[in-house]
Amino acid sequence: MSVTEQARRARTAAGVLATATRTAKDAGLHAMADALVARTPEILTANEADLVAGRAAGLSPAILDRLALTGDRVAGIADALREMAALADPVGEVVRGSTLPNGLELRQIRVPFGVVGIIYEARPNVTVDAAGICLKSGNAALLRGSSSAAHSNAALVAVLRDAVAGAGLPADAIQLLDASSRDSVKDLMRARGLVDVLIPRGGASLIRTVVEESTVPVIETGVGNCHVYVDAGADLAKAIGIVLNSKTQRLSTCNTAESLLVHAEIADAVLPPLLAALADAGVTVHGDDRVRAHSAAVVPATEEDYGAEYLSADISAAVVDSLDAAVAHINRYGTQHTEAIVTDSVSAAREFVARVDSAAVMVNASTRFTDGGEFGFGAEIGISTQKLHARGPMGLPELTSTKYVVTGDGHLRG
Repeated sequence: MSVTEQARRARTAAGVLATATRTAKDAGLHAMADALVARTPEILTANEADLVAGRAAGLSPAILDRLALTGDRVAGIADALREMAALADPVGEVVRGSTLPNGLELRQIRVPFGVVGIIYEARPNVTVDAAGICLKSGNAALLRGSSSAAHSNAALVAVLRDAVAGAGLPADAIQLLDASSRDSVKDLMRARGLVDVLIPRGGASLIRTVVEESTVPVIETGVGNCHVYVDAGADLAKAIGIVLNSKTQRLSTCNTAESLLVHAEIADAVLPPLLAALADAGVTVHGDDRVRAHSAAVVPATEEDYGAEYLSADISAAVVDSLDAAVAHINRYGTQHTEAIVTDSVSAAREFVARVDSAAVMVNASTRFTDGGEFGFGAEIGISTQKLHARGPMGLPELTSTKYVVTGDGHLRG
């Protein structure tokens, strides 16, 4: 089936979802969760086929780990759907409302986008997460995963479609595009008028291609060269803890710290124990001359290092002479995802927050907190690093647009 035909079917399904009650959508989510658990053996069989092919193709251990499913992981994915069902339904929420001087009642309410296209890489859990969050927010989902997860995604979508149909909702609310050809990506990016918004999730190259080539509106997500700046007024123990957690709690996420900046006034006190702690954690530091002076284990940093999203046990590091210099470095090399300052100075924290142009700014907290679940939003479709239509973790409300409803009683404009 062509992408155009799938998009048309998705638009029809979206029309049904737009008026579906919360009870109906939540029943669909629970049916999806139950079906995933019941059909785990066939999902794992399909996943093993992807793993075998991935090993033969020489995929890295990190990618294979992201690709792999287990019984526990499938159960966790199912639990996430159940948790999603417990969240408030954003559709119909009144964003603002008033009665105008002429008596007209004005309400701005949340409505679904309609058809959401999602292009993503190896992780098959994204298939379920994306389908679930789209269903809950009243959107039909067109999913284009990577060829490395083709068997897993096909099995998952087959399970989800059966479950949704069994719950009385249109199966075409969840559709998987062909991953064997790049043409499906191109066709999806050109489906303006049928697809309302496109969300790429993956590496910098994927996101850049979609942003630059799509005629469908795009919400840019994901790439994170996140910094931790240790200010002159920082507490030493806090600084070491925050840097370590930001870098090592999980290496392969977009909210992991990739860059470290240390104020010159505190460098002699903080760098020796901090570099030792990073080395003990297996992290390679790519530093400037002033960082390297504190440890022979630090390797020379290049210009590319300061702009890198490593997604590995590496971090760039530099000593800066002022908060001004830290902000300038971040605004030059950062990706407007998440930046953190460690300081006991209220004025320094305020200035940093005001001047750093980023979706999230942390004060004395790890960059790893930039996450829909950690923010209390529940499910998220990704972290938006742009300024329109949404910024930061994209939960259910961010998967909606709005419309104005104006109610009168025979009102005529004079």
